[in-house]
Amino acid sequence: MAKPVAVVPPFPNLTVTTAPSAPEVAILTMNKPPENRLNAYFAQTIISALRYIETSILKPDSPGCVIITSFSDKFWCTGLELDESDTNIYANSDGFYPLLATLLDYPYPTIALITGHTFGGACPFALSCDYRIMNARRGFLSMPPIDLGLHFDGIGSFPRLKLQPQVARKMLLEAHRFTGKEALEDGIVDVLAEPDKLLDVAIAKAKEIAPKARMGVYGLLRSELWGEALEKAKSISYVHRKRVGTAPKAKI
Repeated sequence: MAKPVAVVPPFPNLTVTTAPSAPEVAILTMNKPPENRLNAYFAQTIISALRYIETSILKPDSPGCVIITSFSDKFWCTGLELDESDTNIYANSDGFYPLLATLLDYPYPTIALITGHTFGGACPFALSCDYRIMNARRGFLSMPPIDLGLHFDGIGSFPRLKLQPQVARKMLLEAHRFTGKEALEDGIVDVLAEPDKLLDVAIAKAKEIAPKARMGVYGLLRSELWGEALEKAKSISYVHRKRVGTAPKAKI
């Protein structure tokens, strides 16, 4: 398959491209070695890239879809840089929560192309996307705050609203490490794909669903489904009244 077409301007630790012969499909690739761990700056960079795609690549009331993937075939994203909150208690309210809110309110469909391990805050990050396509051969999905003594406000709304109750419990209260096969069986991901076919499968899905954005109501209708999670993320975003969540009692 032809290589994706590069798009400018560059964003730190990200590349933004469009799919060959499908300019309505934007591909946002995280490139923050080694594990694409999120901090406030990186989360805001992703938001900036999403807004650039929305305003400068895709057109209003036209087909469009965004794929969020990783430079690594081992890691998609391993959650938050937890130590950042030691020096910036508003790191999550200024970065992580606005990122979730942006995805839940985005006017185009989004696909998390999960190339590898997806841990911690990366799970609600992936769940904030409309579709999830996962590597069939590599990677676990796991949310371990129960084992770390860690709590983030509103974080349970994502598995609760998007997954079956037993699966949400397994994810949040048992810190289960889902294999790709388990994630597919439990409805966490929509498709498994072989490593060398991941991008092809994601682009095919993106081309299929991109036309659903052309009437300009995709984001509005999404909020009818997941509005509770959106409002929770918005209510925490950029709020500086209090520290969001607790400090972990254990280290990763």
